[in-house]
Amino acid sequence: MSAPGGLMDALSRSHHAITYPHQVKLAAAAAAPRPRHRHGHGSGLLSYRRAKNEGPGGALLSCRRIGRGVVGPGAVKNEIKNRSRGDQATDFSDPDWKPKFQRDFESRFNLPHLTDVFPNAVPIPSTFCLRMRSPTEDFADGYPSDEKWHGYINNSDRVLLKVIHYSSPTSAGAECIDPDCSWVEQWVHRAGPREEIYFRPEEVKAAIVTCGGLCPGLNDVIRQIVITLEIYGVKKIVGIPFGYRGFGDEELTEMPLSRKVVQNVHLSGGSLLGVSRGGPSVPEIVDTMEKRGINMLFVLGGNGTHAGANAIHNECRKRRLKVAVVGVPKTIDNDILLMDKTFGFDTAVEEAQRAINSAYIEAHSAYHGIGVVKLMGRSSGFIAMHASLASGQIDICLIPEVPFHLHGPHGVLRHLKYLIETKGSAVVCVAEGAGQNFLEKTNAKDASGNIVLSDIGVHFQQETKKYFKEVGVPADVKYIDPTYMIRACRANASDGILCTVLGQNAVHGAFAGYSGITVGICNTHYVYFPIPEVIQYARSVDPNSRMWHRCLTSTGQPDFI
Repeated sequence: MSAPGGLMDALSRSHHAITYPHQVKLAAAAAAPRPRHRHGHGSGLLSYRRAKNEGPGGALLSCRRIGRGVVGPGAVKNEIKNRSRGDQATDFSDPDWKPKFQRDFESRFNLPHLTDVFPNAVPIPSTFCLRMRSPTEDFADGYPSDEKWHGYINNSDRVLLKVIHYSSPTSAGAECIDPDCSWVEQWVHRAGPREEIYFRPEEVKAAIVTCGGLCPGLNDVIRQIVITLEIYGVKKIVGIPFGYRGFGDEELTEMPLSRKVVQNVHLSGGSLLGVSRGGPSVPEIVDTMEKRGINMLFVLGGNGTHAGANAIHNECRKRRLKVAVVGVPKTIDNDILLMDKTFGFDTAVEEAQRAINSAYIEAHSAYHGIGVVKLMGRSSGFIAMHASLASGQIDICLIPEVPFHLHGPHGVLRHLKYLIETKGSAVVCVAEGAGQNFLEKTNAKDASGNIVLSDIGVHFQQETKKYFKEVGVPADVKYIDPTYMIRACRANASDGILCTVLGQNAVHGAFAGYSGITVGICNTHYVYFPIPEVIQYARSVDPNSRMWHRCLTSTGQPDFI
């Protein structure tokens, strides 16, 4: 269904391969000169200033950042390669490296705006009004506005991306830009309604599409996007069925959406619109959007889906179409860069407690019982780590970011034997992407271009049974995989709030004229990011982070190397 230059090409250009910034941070620590010159928060560093000639999407000061200030892959001595511009490098021996970082950051985090293509576009007063008034049926008498309402976000408002000043690269979880771990402020755009908008509500036809796999909270986001669009005064709102596929299959018709349609949709899991992977080519998608008159597109999905959304945004710009494309990051694995968390993650951690508790009861009730729970996490172990911490019942937590041996004197199985001998039972939590080096690799890929993983849970169960049989110790091994039960859940209260605010801010961003952006939560505040900055590679657990150390403290497990 894909074609050259199509959606799948766009997906393949996104950086799906996981990287491990913590390895480079250790290299940075080794390469850091001694003694170091410490940099504080003083005025001698970067100051809060407005970028020159800043338009609605202009960036404020700061420096080159990777991850959240995480040093990227590669040897770190005198330079760190810029992920977004692999042909450039930063020479930290240059006394002007910080101003150069500033300029690079301002360029990369500048939000794409309609005025970039249509410089003569004239904004109108926002129709987003929260004063007590009757809903507007039309705008014959002009556009209502809350001129004296102080609830709008100024285009100059920013959120600090990084809030910890690490004094050394060897500090636990240190996220350093240079080998000296200098403090450099990094600011990103605050999300929310603007006082001026660039779309007339009566001329808007908005479409919502959900791609990839299921995730708790999809219906919550859909519902809130529709409700917020209606508050702005939009009458034409449609849902695209079954992901990007709905743009290419003529048998899949648009679903009209309104507050009445979505009113109670958040009370159940899944997606009102359906999901799928893959789809037609990007030009075909934009052709369909033109044909149907869609000028606002809200895309709910993960890294691959966002790569597709960015390609659609670029194609619309190429054709000089006045279209806003806004992403809402959806990944239950919590593996999207720069954000505190993504929707569905909290629900996944909470629902995983049921499986872990069941495994614990089975193991604790059996003679030499061992419970094994496999949780989601293709390349990032956030769910397994947080679920293990929350339960307090896990003895061993295995994640993709931390290598381990199954066999040998320091292997996982030897430690399981020790637990059986001392405790009488044990519970293991393993992320689906952990231990793939023990399994036969496949070349199979799903429709999104992701490698199909072998089942580490089944392999671990079989190896455990085999090992205990060989050492002559009876063991009762029970294996639980709650993946699809968790994916199909409705969002819990925490995710419900997150989804509501993400949906609202996605609409605010579109009406403000931004396109090619995504909305997320950063240091507890809601922000906008240019899509390319969040899809460079998958976010991963740092084995030197305090959170992983807390998990190890809870489980009491040793290193399995």
